[in-house]
Amino acid sequence: MKQFYVLRGLTWPFRYLFSLLKRKLGKLDVLRIEVFVVLGNDTHLFVKGRVVEAYKQSRPSDKQNVFHNILATLRRYAGSSVPDAKIELSLGDRKIILITDEEGIFERYHKIGNEKEKMANTVQFSLVEEEGLKAEKSFIEKSVLRFQKTFPRAIISDIDDTIIISKATNIQEKFWLSVSKNAYTRRPFPGVSGFYRLLSSNGDYPVFYVSSSDWNLFDLIKDFMNYRNIPGGPILLKDHHMSLRNIWKSGGGSHVHKVDKISFLMNFYPKLNFVLIGDSGQHDPEIYAEVIQKFPGRVEAVYIRQVGAVDESREEELNALLPANKIAWVQNSTEAIEHAKQHLGL
Repeated sequence: MKQFYVLRGLTWPFRYLFSLLKRKLGKLDVLRIEVFVVLGNDTHLFVKGRVVEAYKQSRPSDKQNVFHNILATLRRYAGSSVPDAKIELSLGDRKIILITDEEGIFERYHKIGNEKEKMANTVQFSLVEEEGLKAEKSFIEKSVLRFQKTFPRAIISDIDDTIIISKATNIQEKFWLSVSKNAYTRRPFPGVSGFYRLLSSNGDYPVFYVSSSDWNLFDLIKDFMNYRNIPGGPILLKDHHMSLRNIWKSGGGSHVHKVDKISFLMNFYPKLNFVLIGDSGQHDPEIYAEVIQKFPGRVEAVYIRQVGAVDESREEELNALLPANKIAWVQNSTEAIEHAKQHLGL
């Protein structure tokens, strides 16, 4: 492990200054652009990603042992984010400069200006190489995900303890799962793949994932869903930085950002109605109740997987917001599938 990584536990102002000092001294490693989201509609493009010092990470395997998985976790969280890096975004015939924030994150909500931009199916990202900065690749190309037609439904789902067993209500178990397992050895809830494929017509309808996990887990989540045959889709995670010192907080803390991200999706795709899927272990019922009130008529159904003891007051509050049989509190995917076939006409 590089000598500079011993300071990863510092708060972000110090890490920010430390990164600038490394750049000034020419000590930054080759940089990697990681693109998280590229969404488009008739009028706007939304992109999000980050710039980090490149780190080597082997592909996950179900043959890897606990020690190997712990080392992979250390590599994932030890990589240094790079603030104030310039990224050139190419869309159609337009070039746009993005600058990473103190966490190395870049984000842009861009109003499409002409027909070439509107018709562009891909965008390119390249690092503007300055003194002390060198990119791992000359550019990265990503498809623009557009959902312009009116689908019968779209799905917005939580991740932890909704599709993947995370033990989010038990800090010790949650931490051990986070560091000792990989994308191939983390376990889904039985039947999740079949349920999501039923709702999304085998992945043809849009599926979005909104979670309080941090961006360091982006690749793990993508690999997990692919391996477990769960329909893929845009993943929106929590922006707050996680390091080796506070990895155990991933997925916890305030969940206000989930309301913001769900609201963004519903505003960005105003013709889509949604099915919301979550669990009762944290705040999904309250978050979804707020979304239903904020966007009347846009939520077709809600599925909440019960975690722990039943809280009738929470159920009553959410049940009062949609017609009968449009909110299902389920113990497992079999119950969810039966409800969907009966009440969503699938």
